[in-house]
Amino acid sequence: MTLEEEKIFAGELFCPGDPELKAIKLRTHNLNLDYNRLYEHETEERNRILHEILGGIGEGTFLQGPITFHYGKHTTIGKRTFINFNFTVQDDALVSIGDDCNFGPNCTIVTPMHPMLPDERKAMLDKDGNVKRFCYAKPVHIGNDCWFGANVTVCPGVTVGNNCVIGAGSVVTKDIPDNCFAAGVPCRVIRELSEADSMIHKPDILGENQVIR
Repeated sequence: MTLEEEKIFAGELFCPGDPELKAIKLRTHNLNLDYNRLYEHETEERNRILHEILGGIGEGTFLQGPITFHYGKHTTIGKRTFINFNFTVQDDALVSIGDDCNFGPNCTIVTPMHPMLPDERKAMLDKDGNVKRFCYAKPVHIGNDCWFGANVTVCPGVTVGNNCVIGAGSVVTKDIPDNCFAAGVPCRVIRELSEADSMIHKPDILGENQVIR
């Protein structure tokens, strides 16, 4: 782990232009391109690249592509998770995604934060008095068995609990507790999920299929 990464994980200002960080990002950006050039049936090579990009990935997880990871090594994804087209993760800070999750197209997870004042965004001084551009980052944690609709954005520092559904187009700025349906801009809890949401109560959609009990 580099010194600047230690600052990231401590929640402190860090310099994204640090040469060691830039080398990590360049490697990952190139691997993104390698993955996105492959055909969907080239599963062995796609899996090899994902294991090079990510900090961890569980068995049975599938990323449709194209994908865009910033660091890659700061992201872990659990087992049997499905991620649809155009998945973007700006994982300066750590990003963890649980088992059995589903992501619709064009979902984005971001962790970096920037100073609010324009002069501070342009430049600040490090401990040695050198002029540098800084930002900071907050981790994102997503539980198990979550479903994210298309075009969802998860903002820095957010935790989404287990068994949640996030409506399409939502911008998640605050934590979402377990077993909730949440939606909106900004995203808010609409209600708790319950047995009333079972497909049993939608026979016209269920058709001749059965719910497993």
